[in-house]
Amino acid sequence: MTNPRADRVKAIRALARRSARQRSGQYLVEGPQGVREAVRYAAGAVRDVYLTVEASQRYPEILDAATAAEVYTHLAAPEVLAEMSPDAQGVLAVVHTAGATPLADALEGTRLVACLAEVRDPGNAGTVIRAADAAGADAVVLTAASVEQHNPKVVRSTAGSLFHLPIHEGASLTEVVEAARAAGLQVFAADGAGDIPLEEAPLEVPSLWVFGNEAHGLSAEARGLADAVVRIPIHGKAESLNLAMAATLCLYASAAAQRA
Repeated sequence: MTNPRADRVKAIRALARRSARQRSGQYLVEGPQGVREAVRYAAGAVRDVYLTVEASQRYPEILDAATAAEVYTHLAAPEVLAEMSPDAQGVLAVVHTAGATPLADALEGTRLVACLAEVRDPGNAGTVIRAADAAGADAVVLTAASVEQHNPKVVRSTAGSLFHLPIHEGASLTEVVEAARAAGLQVFAADGAGDIPLEEAPLEVPSLWVFGNEAHGLSAEARGLADAVVRIPIHGKAESLNLAMAATLCLYASAAAQRA
């Protein structure tokens, strides 16, 4: 492919917009790490992979895996990839949106789940998904009014973790908490004014952690839904922790307690 003004190029670039993703049922995965994991763990959902010649030589494992999985692969000029996405780094995939997994099914048999309640910053959401994956969590839930999981910055920020664990989105926090309890999960809310310090919480039990909005945290109603409101002690002079950092500490603390 050599024409950056081709209709296909315009259609792929349009997937940066939510309306185009919803209309087409497709989304972008940009960069070698995300595409590598998409081809490895979700090849059946990958429609096309695009690489520059240089990228195909630098990342032959992506091209080989895509070919082995019978995914359509295309070599394209650098200017074509740049027009498709300024963040492609020479590698891009178009992926079909998977059908939504019912919330009860997503939580069944889980021991550690992260729930993002009205989290709107895509970088934070993607980083929490990545942290949940690294901590060995079984699922991530994005409540209604949270950023969409297929937002390009969310996808990039997960660094491929989007394809490693189930992600449910769209339910209210009340619905999530009810489903979590039905699945045998204790519900912890992370809040700087929580009653229980992280090191004293009963983290060995199967748990769902609720993390709130970056600017406003969790509402009193949201905190009231939890079995316990847990705080991370601040020993220095910092006012608070970034959402993604706080979520990482909570999830790793639960993972360590559950594996002890």
